[in-house]
Amino acid sequence: MHRVVHFELNVSDPERSQAFFSDVFGWKVSKWEGGPDYWLATTGAEEDAGIDGAIMRSRDDAPRTVNTVEVASVDETAAKVTAAGGQVAVPKQVIPGVGWVAYCTDPSGLIFGIYQADEQARAG
Repeated sequence: MHRVVHFELNVSDPERSQAFFSDVFGWKVSKWEGGPDYWLATTGAEEDAGIDGAIMRSRDDAPRTVNTVEVASVDETAAKVTAAGGQVAVPKQVIPGVGWVAYCTDPSGLIFGIYQADEQARAG
């Protein structure tokens, strides 16, 4: 079984949203050095139930939450998505030293991420 391992809050003003979620829930939010307009959100202690995520600038100014599911293979899961009537919206891309990610939609258009851990992942 595959679990949700990360969320992304897509917002028009990430600085404002990160301050909001820090104030309301006590999240620790810090700018990620790996890319522009991406803030990592730690939502609690590692031993507590729950997941961490990120706040990012929405590419189209539409607010949304995207949940990412960990999988054994992004390529195999993307093939399953299309076979089941979904689409790959953003093809597989590398997160150097972390793994691989792609974004898909289900048949109704709901967007979600698929993530494959791989500390050896490199652009190339």
